[in-house]
Amino acid sequence: MDTTVMKNNPLASKQHFEVLDGLRGIAALAIVVFHLYEFISPDYTKSPIGHGYLAVDFFFCLSGFVIGYAYDERALQLGLKTFFLNRFIRLHPMVIWGSVAGLLGYILDPYIGAASVAAAGAGKIVLAFICSLAMLPFPWLPGRGNGLFPYNTPAWSLLMEYIINVVYGLVLLRLPKRWLPVLLGVSAVWIAAVAWHRGWIITGWDAPTFTDGFARVFFSFLAGLTVYRFNLIIRNRLPFLLLGALLVGVFMFPHFTNDWITEMILVMLVFPLLLSLGAGAVAHGWIRRCCNFTGRLSYPLYMTHIWAIWLFGNYLTAEKPGPVEMYAVAAVVFAGCVLLAYAVLRWYDEPVRKWLTKAVSR
Repeated sequence: MDTTVMKNNPLASKQHFEVLDGLRGIAALAIVVFHLYEFISPDYTKSPIGHGYLAVDFFFCLSGFVIGYAYDERALQLGLKTFFLNRFIRLHPMVIWGSVAGLLGYILDPYIGAASVAAAGAGKIVLAFICSLAMLPFPWLPGRGNGLFPYNTPAWSLLMEYIINVVYGLVLLRLPKRWLPVLLGVSAVWIAAVAWHRGWIITGWDAPTFTDGFARVFFSFLAGLTVYRFNLIIRNRLPFLLLGALLVGVFMFPHFTNDWITEMILVMLVFPLLLSLGAGAVAHGWIRRCCNFTGRLSYPLYMTHIWAIWLFGNYLTAEKPGPVEMYAVAAVVFAGCVLLAYAVLRWYDEPVRKWLTKAVSR
C-alpha cells in the first residue's frame, strides 16, 4: 500500500478536522428531525427534510476518510487485533446503551399497546435484545416496521460500519492505491443499480432491503477513503456556517417519486465534494468549539434517539393531536433526545471508553 505523504499534504500534521466534526453533528441532528417527520409527514415528497436519510451515506463517506487518516499509516504496525479492538471500544458501548434504551422504550411505551407486546411474547423480546447486543439482525418484533434492529433501528448502519471495518482491515489496508478507483467505480455501478431498482436509496434498514445496505456503505466509505489517499482535499477559507448550510440544503432538497438520479448526484458528487471542502477548511473561536461539541455528540445522539421517535409516532397514532400540540411535543422530543445524548456522552460513553482503553493497555 502506498502511504507516501506529500510535503504539502495537509494531512501530514495529523491535525484535527473540526469542520468535519461539525458537519457530522449537523448530519446527526438532521437524522433526528427526519425521523420525527417520518411520523409527522409520512409522505417524503411533502416533508421539509425529505432527503434526511442521506445523512447515513454522509456518515459512511466521513468514516472512510477518518479511518484512512487514523489507521492507514499505523494499522499494520498496531496489528489487526489492536485495530479491531480499538474499533470495538469506540463503537460497541453505545450499541449496549442503545439496546437497553430500546428495550425499555418498547416494553414501557404506553401507546404501543399491550396487545403488541403480548403478541411478541417474552421469547421474542429477550431474543431481540440479545441479538441487538451482539449486532445480529432480528426483524421479527411486532410494532417496529420489520427493522433489522427493532430496539435501535439506526443500528443497521452500524452493522454496515462493522463490516466495512473488517473489509478495511483485511483487504483495503493492504490494497495498492491504484486499485482503489477501480473498486470505487464498481461500487458506484452497484449503488446506482440498487437506486434504480428501488427508485431511491432509503434502503438497507429492514429485512426486505438488507443487502442494499452493502452497496451504500461500500461506495461512500470507498469515496471517503479515496479523498484521503489521493489527497483530494481542497484548501479553502469557506466558513463552517456556509458548508453546514450546504449540507442542510442536501437534506432539505425536495424529494420526488423515483428521484434516484438526484440521489446519486448528491451521494456520488456532492458528499465527496463537501468532505474535501470540509477537510480543507478551518474553524475558529466559538464555532470551533461548537464543531467539537456536536462532533462528540453525534454518535451518542444517533444511537439513543430512536426509542423516543417510536414513542412519538405511537403517541400520534393513539392521540391524534392537533398541529400545535403535535409540533410542541415534537420539539420537546427533539430537545430531550439532545439532552439525553449529552448525558450519555458525558457519564457513560466517554468514561466507559476511557476505562476500556486503560484496561486493554494494562
